Amino acid sequence: MAEAVKKPKPEYRNVNISQILKYRLPLAGRVSILHRMSGALLFILLPFSLYLLENSLTSELSFASLKAFFACPLLKLIVLMLSWAYIFHFCAGLRYLLLDAQYAVTKQGSKKTSIVVVLASSVLMIAVALKLFGVF
Repeated sequence: MAEAVKKPKPEYRNVNISQILKYRLPLAGRVSILHRMSGALLFILLPFSLYLLENSLTSELSFASLKAFFACPLLKLIVLMLSWAYIFHFCAGLRYLLLDAQYAVTKQGSKKTSIVVVLASSVLMIAVALKLFGVF
């Protein structure tokens, strides 16, 4: 009997971050990753936001002190980051609710809804940023 030629077994290795960054995800994949990142950011910053809510509702004096505290641009950026996480997570969550309800489960529908999520969250984020930095 002739010996069968053995093919080498494929090697599966861990994926580096550089390989992930080189891979070009479709927009729906990027929205999915950003949805997870924004959810994690909301979870991590939950104690901070609850602290702010508690201090803002305690008294008028504590609200005034918080308002003066947030005059610092660095803290405004932190609040802007928290606002981005909430807005994007909300918009992407609505998208996933629509996908779960069997709307737009095609490849084109998924792409269209991810474009809507990115545009809607960007417009809302610009409005929040303008309000936060005192443009209007």
